[in-house]
Order: sequence, then structure tokens, then C-alpha cells
Amino acid sequence: MLVMILAVGIGITAVPGVSATPYWVATWGASPQPVWGPDFMFPTHIPDKLHDQTVRQVARVSLGGPRLRILLSNAYGSQPIIVGATTVAIPNKDGAVVADSLRTVTYGGHHTAVILPGASLISDPVALPIPALAQVAVSFYLPNATPMNTFHWDGRQTGWVVPGDQTASTILKMTDDSAQSTTARPLLAGIQVEVEQSAPAVVVIGDSITDGAAASLDQDSRWPDFLAARLVPHGVAVVNAGISGARLLSDGMGDSALARLDRDVLTQPGAQSIIVALGINDIAWPGTAFVSDSTRPTLDELIAGYRQLVEQVHARGLRIIGTTLTPFEGALPGTPLDNYYHPDKNVLRQQLNDWIRHSNTFDAVIDFDAVLRDPEHPSRIAPQFDSGDRLHPSDAGNRAMAESVDLNILLDQIILKEF
Repeated sequence: MLVMILAVGIGITAVPGVSATPYWVATWGASPQPVWGPDFMFPTHIPDKLHDQTVRQVARVSLGGPRLRILLSNAYGSQPIIVGATTVAIPNKDGAVVADSLRTVTYGGHHTAVILPGASLISDPVALPIPALAQVAVSFYLPNATPMNTFHWDGRQTGWVVPGDQTASTILKMTDDSAQSTTARPLLAGIQVEVEQSAPAVVVIGDSITDGAAASLDQDSRWPDFLAARLVPHGVAVVNAGISGARLLSDGMGDSALARLDRDVLTQPGAQSIIVALGINDIAWPGTAFVSDSTRPTLDELIAGYRQLVEQVHARGLRIIGTTLTPFEGALPGTPLDNYYHPDKNVLRQQLNDWIRHSNTFDAVIDFDAVLRDPEHPSRIAPQFDSGDRLHPSDAGNRAMAESVDLNILLDQIILKEF
């Protein structure tokens, strides 16, 4: 009876399926990047500006829950962004959604909100039960002229930009030339779900190999996706903080790992174990069309960067697992980046891998080099795991990477933290 009186006194209303003390865990992510100009070698796949248009994106969560909330980012914007109507729903084919799953999203109780320059915006909780490893469609309307300065370039998932406010439409209307599909992710940076008790998350910070550059489109076949399928039965979420072109020490197609560590990794709700899979772009970019006049970092400089990552992660009481760098001889043949590989670069990769394996700097090590290399030619990726560009693993390679992870190096730490 006392509990009932107290509950009434502070205005608490019980909601079926929702815990009295909500716990939120990050269950999906797309690390923000600055949109580059037309002089860069890769197209952005989004318009320079959106105005009176709806963006609909699909994302597969790892852990599910009875409620979710979304995170939008204006990290690289120079002016406020007005976000209009927003919905979430269960996706159907070709941009359609299941009608009775449509839910309105609010921000502080309002249907519109402002994302300040350099800031992010988190929504109110939305009662939409989502199973583990299920997809969610997020739609938001941009009523004003909105320069596109913040996005995630390589989403490996088809999304849509359509005219007008179609956030509540079950089937998108492609009514004019401004309608388009895109594999980039404007503004959407994260999804969190409510869980009954505190749940841990594994956050993977990496480059294009983690981002899934050669993974099959719309198939959720990046290696962190396969790892999520293995961890979900243990109640563990996985967040992919990979950025294609990412580097450990320098900015590239996104901020350096050291610059984005807090935002993309350490502040993720529930983060307990961090996997770092970075370094190949630091070694291979210099001298290519990306940064033709840049100097390759030394082994000591790379080690110093890794040590700083480890120190910052350990300062938060979290666990950090290092991965070796995968083979890349002959990478990107027939492209403007066909000098991405050089024997001297491979020597540095091998030296760095030796340090990762044997320095005892990390709490544990995952040897992706040993998983993917060709036993007959160890500086190359094995043919059965090669996507065809001799750098990025295929779906089969991604699966092999995920299956090689000893879950005990993740789960043991989680048990220790909980008890």
C-alpha cells in the first residue's frame, strides 16, 4: 500500500512491459562524418541541401526492447537544423512500412525540434516493441532549406529521400525528380532500446572493413552484424562505429579515432567492451590520391596512438580488445588507388601486428590477420574471403571474422563488471 501511495504521489503511471527504472542501451549506430565537397574522389550520394523533403532510413538493431529512441546528429553543421515530423515503423519492401506499426516520434513532448550546430538530438521514448536483430524504419521531415553537412557515407543499406512530409506514408510517393534512393545516412546516428535490466554493449571502432565496404547491400552482412547475432543470445548489444576511410591518428573521411572516441564510443549507453580495428589506412593512405603529399606514420607513432586509446578507454573502467591488421597485397587494382599497397607498407603492418599480438597493451587480441590471410601467400587475403578488391572481405570473410571472436574475452569481462 505504501508503494501505491508513493507512486500516485509522484505521478508515476505503470506501463505494461516497461520497467519502473528504465535502462537504455545503444543497439545500433552510424558514426557521423563531415560531408565533403565535389572535388573529393567519391560522390556523397546525397543532395547538397534538403528542403521540404522526407528522409526514410532502415537500420537493423542488435538487442531489441519494448521502447526505442533515436539519435540525430548535426555534428558538422554550421547552423541549426529544424526537424519536423518524425516516425518509426517496421519496414516493408522498397521503402514501405507496416501500417499498424507506425509510431510518432516526439522530442521533449514536441513534434518538431532544433538540432544546434555541433550538437545531437535524442528523441523521447517510443513504444514500438522491436525483437532482437529486427529492422526499424526511421523517417524525418526537413521543412526548411537544410544544408547537408553531417552524414554517414557508407550505410550499406538503401534509404530514400522523397518530396514533402511523407513520414506517415506507408508507401512512399516518388512524385518528382527530387525523389531518390541513397546508401548514405543523413543525420541519423544512433538507436537505443529499453531493456529490463542493465545490458552491456560492445562497441567496434574501425575503418571500411568494419563499416562493411564490400558487404552485400541490404543484407546486414558486415562482420559486426554477424558478431551481433552471436552475442544477442547472451543479452549483449553491438554498435558499429566504423567509418570507411577512418584512421587512428589523422582525419580522413571522418575524424581520427582519437578525436571521435568520446562521441562514438565512450558515451554509448551500456558500453563495456571496445574493439579497435584501425591502422591500415594510416599505413596505406600516404602517397595515394587521398593524401599524395602526406608522410607515413612510424611504428612508434602508431603505437603511441594505440596506447592513448587504451589509456582513455581504461580511464572509463572499460575493456579494450585490439585486432590485427588484415592482408592487403595488391589492394584496389585497376583504380586510382592502385598504389594503396607497397611492400614497405606491408612491413610496417607486420611490425604493428607483432606489437598488437605480443605487447600486452590490450586486454585481449583478435587475430583477424590469421583468419583472413592466404596460407600459401600470407600477405594476401585468402581467395574465399576476398570481395574482389584484395582489401575488403566478402560476406564469407566477414562471417569468418565474427566467428573467430572468442566470446569469452567479451562475456567474462561483462560478468565481472556486473558482479
